[in-house]
Amino acid sequence: MKSSIQIVGLYPQLTGFGGIQQASRQMACALQNILARRDASLSLLGLNDPTGAQTLALGSNTIPFAGFDRAKIRFVANALLQAARKPRIIIAGHPNLAQPAAWMKKFSPFSKIIVLCHGIDVWDRLPHRRRKALLAADIALVPSTYTAQKLASIQEFPGQKIRTLPWPINNETLKRAENRAALNAPPDFPSGRVILAVGRWASTEKYKGADDLIRALPQLINLFPDLHLALVGRGDDIPRLKSIASNLKISPSVHFLEGLTDEQLAACYARAEIFALPSTGEGFGIVFLEAMAFGLPVVGAAAGGVTDIIENDVNGLLVPPKNEQALTQALNRLLNDPSLRARLGQNAQRAIKQKYLFASLEKGLEQILLECGLDSPPPK
Repeated sequence: MKSSIQIVGLYPQLTGFGGIQQASRQMACALQNILARRDASLSLLGLNDPTGAQTLALGSNTIPFAGFDRAKIRFVANALLQAARKPRIIIAGHPNLAQPAAWMKKFSPFSKIIVLCHGIDVWDRLPHRRRKALLAADIALVPSTYTAQKLASIQEFPGQKIRTLPWPINNETLKRAENRAALNAPPDFPSGRVILAVGRWASTEKYKGADDLIRALPQLINLFPDLHLALVGRGDDIPRLKSIASNLKISPSVHFLEGLTDEQLAACYARAEIFALPSTGEGFGIVFLEAMAFGLPVVGAAAGGVTDIIENDVNGLLVPPKNEQALTQALNRLLNDPSLRARLGQNAQRAIKQKYLFASLEKGLEQILLECGLDSPPPK
């Protein structure tokens, strides 16, 4: 029988595509491992996941959770029921969920609240009630130095309550990187030299910079006629991006790959020559870690959490934000210099092993949970 020590996690979504979803899954897996060593209980709620009892299969872990299919009232009601169990720690997996976490604490005043802040979600001033709930948290957990700075300066969150813990690459991606020869590329993956970008191509996320990559391509194609750009991901901005490529008369060299499996995505990393995503809004950038695991040289904008990952001219190249000329020059430099590509790729793989393994997340998270009283005796 599980002990009374427990953690309740409130998440926007534990399934689906995206950096926040992947980070949430990794966090859930780490929580399960940490609590299993203590025979303690874990309860996870996913606001936007399919309704009812669900499970996550992550490697050897099977993690149960409840989904609520965007039904906010049912989600909050269930969270309040969880509060009646007097959890030791409440984790809000997004700043928008700090408010239901604060309501839970009214029913369980000895609980500690940890709020996960991923990046752009706290770069602008939050509405009054959401910010008040965020400021009431005991700990804010962020994946990058930049987001920690924004959290302190924009939200005025006390610096002594901020903890920085990078999100890790998942173990399945590492295994696929080690066995790349067995990966089969998706049918539409281009032949020739390929620059790869991976993201959600949504009209609300134009900051990803896919349009900048497309605009950089004509000059590069003149120098490298067999060059292609592969954009992996879904989103309602794809028609606009296709229109840009059409107007530049380079549509045959720009490829949109949607709905890929994890294995197909891994095959894209394995077959690309360069990974580039000049995004100005990344709180961290897990896709950079995935590319680095495959030994790809990476190009990113010197903005946001990417600057924690990419060390310029060591494990990748950083370019000024929204500077198409600098982006074109960086890509041209890599395409022209195989020794540079190899050096950056090797250093990238080394950085993954040193900083971004799942074990590092689990160790760091356990320390934060202990700080919040995970192993303290229950209050009387």
